Amino acid sequence: MSDTLITIVAILLATVLMFIFPLLSVSERSDDISQLSVQTATAEFVDNSRTIGKITMDNYTKLVTTIAATGNSYDVEMEVKVLDENIGKKSAWTQGTVIGENVYYSVYTSQIVEVLEDKDNKYNSNGVYKMKEGDIFSVSVKNTNKTLSQTIRGVFYSISGSDVYTIAAQSSGVVTANGSY
Repeated sequence: MSDTLITIVAILLATVLMFIFPLLSVSERSDDISQLSVQTATAEFVDNSRTIGKITMDNYTKLVTTIAATGNSYDVEMEVKVLDENIGKKSAWTQGTVIGENVYYSVYTSQIVEVLEDKDNKYNSNGVYKMKEGDIFSVSVKNTNKTLSQTIRGVFYSISGSDVYTIAAQSSGVVTANGSY
């Protein structure tokens, strides 16, 4: 009886070592590749948008298509911190670019996408959100689904939760050109 029990345990251990750990390794490698792809696409999108001074629907669609090609679903959050040129006359400074005098207000993803998808011509944007020099543009991307490696790790390590993500990318920068108005 004890020989049978030892044989069953040995078969289960061999199964885990031969199939589960290699599967975990391959799935983690897949997450690493997805991470690299998402980080690259996010950085290219931000750099392109800030150097031309505008966010175009074509570039946004390219970003979403590129990151979706990894086979995961993502939450893309954009923020433009707009440099407010209409600061009050509370100081003796004659320039709005003096350090400590700049005031920013934020425009978020839903507002940007509304301008990009302007179907009623309410904004007269033609699928372009225009920024100006000095604005700060940032993008954050996080996966929203559980990947295979997350599922396997959850089984072995009891790590679970809906807010746990393994693939994330962030990029930001100062806009260096005015979008053509």
